[in-house]
Amino acid sequence: MSNGGAPSDRDLRAAVIAGCRDLTRLGLTYGTSGNVSVRRDSGSFFVSPTGMAYDTLEPRDVPLVSLEGAWYGRRQPSSEWRFHRDIMAARAEAGAIVHAHSRYATALACTGRGIPAFHYMVAVAGAEDIRCAPYHMFGTQELSDAALTALEGRRACLLAHHGIIAMGVDLAAALKLAGEVESLAAQYCTALALGNVGLLDARQMQAVIGRFRTYGRQDAVDPALRAGGEALPPKRPLP
Repeated sequence: MSNGGAPSDRDLRAAVIAGCRDLTRLGLTYGTSGNVSVRRDSGSFFVSPTGMAYDTLEPRDVPLVSLEGAWYGRRQPSSEWRFHRDIMAARAEAGAIVHAHSRYATALACTGRGIPAFHYMVAVAGAEDIRCAPYHMFGTQELSDAALTALEGRRACLLAHHGIIAMGVDLAAALKLAGEVESLAAQYCTALALGNVGLLDARQMQAVIGRFRTYGRQDAVDPALRAGGEALPPKRPLP
């Protein structure tokens, strides 16, 4: 760690490598088809290098890219550096971004589908649906522009005939969201195979989004539930 407790550049580079390996470990991608970035500061980020096997990576293999489009290091950045840069520039809350070709999310994207409000957990990405950006060649500015539009008001999107992007305040959050979206995609594919998929309406989804503001927080208040303290009460006899 650097002075003041902020992660050092080596820590951040190591985090990118760990994130790449997690994509494979979690079954979210295969080979080197995914990429990971972590914000360094307001003007730059570390991103996985292009075309290198994840299990061979060392911290010094991870390049730094500035928001002006310069890269630093001994390895060139991922061919998808543009959407990492543009998301980092447009979304100050993005501390990390993951891109993967996960099986079910990519299957949906190959049909041009996003993920509609078939399940309330779709709101985990921040809105009532998860959009699918139209197809553009990988690594292009056109793809980055389309991804930014699909991500408006959201933390994840699909890319037509391509894969998924998920962002978070840190790498753990981005990876978790990518896994949630892949799980939702698998459920939606199964529901489509069964037919007649019902959708929640906008009012229902807005209520879920409101509930998600305190979801999982230990300080959230449930008026129907009171705290009884840490000590467990005595057991009651069975009738």
